[in-house]
Amino acid sequence: MAGASMKDIKLRIKSVESTMQITKAMELVASSKLRKAKERQERCRPYFMGLKQTLESIETATNDFSSPYQQQREIKKRCLIVIAGDRGLAGGYNSNVFKSVQPMLEEGSVCALPIGKRTVDFFARNGIEMLTTEFAEAASVSVSDCFTISNLITKGYLNGQYDEVAVVYTRFVSMLTQAPAHDVLLPLEKLEGKAETGVRQLVLYEPSPSAVYDAIVPNYIAGMIYGAMCESVASELGARRTAMDAASKNASEMIDDLSLRYNRARQGAITQEITEIVAGAEH
Repeated sequence: MAGASMKDIKLRIKSVESTMQITKAMELVASSKLRKAKERQERCRPYFMGLKQTLESIETATNDFSSPYQQQREIKKRCLIVIAGDRGLAGGYNSNVFKSVQPMLEEGSVCALPIGKRTVDFFARNGIEMLTTEFAEAASVSVSDCFTISNLITKGYLNGQYDEVAVVYTRFVSMLTQAPAHDVLLPLEKLEGKAETGVRQLVLYEPSPSAVYDAIVPNYIAGMIYGAMCESVASELGARRTAMDAASKNASEMIDDLSLRYNRARQGAITQEITEIVAGAEH
């Protein structure tokens, strides 16, 4: 009986060691990809920040500026761009995003543009209208895809298909902390302050400030979506690294516990054999 128990424990130790090798490898891969994701986000940020500053300069340099992208309408329907992962093994990364989305689904009419396989599954289960499932794989979404999404979203907004567009993603705070976030993309917020008259004369916009502004907005929205994608990817990798690190530590503790049990079982078997030999010698 003791021998069978020792064999089971030894097989269990080998199984846990194999699992720990996998979790360690996944942790290292996540750490490597995380550095690249953060670098990609930092490289792209200046370009899209420049677009934002251009939009602000056009608005502040024009008297009585107006744009259809700034019109405040009664919100009868929302469009949610929700970014989550393609797979699990990332702690609460996916579930935290869906928990933050759930209250929005109960507020009124909603349509969604899901990014990520888990997001598509979530909206399908809840019976929510999806504009497209073309971007079901978050890992393959590129900058050009973000421009495609932006053009689709802005066109629907101008046509009155929905009155507000928001993106729900996970903001990367630190290696150990990732927080669900919700940013309104459309309508754009109007600036309160206006530039002085002298400043307005420095730039001439052709064919008109409004036309230039409206042409830039889709690119700016694409930048916002891409920024949210970069934040989400970094958050997923950070969450996966943390989860795999915890799994590796748990596996190590389990191996120590199993090794202790194995040694006790082995000691018990040896003691039993000695007892049987002594008992046989006495007879």
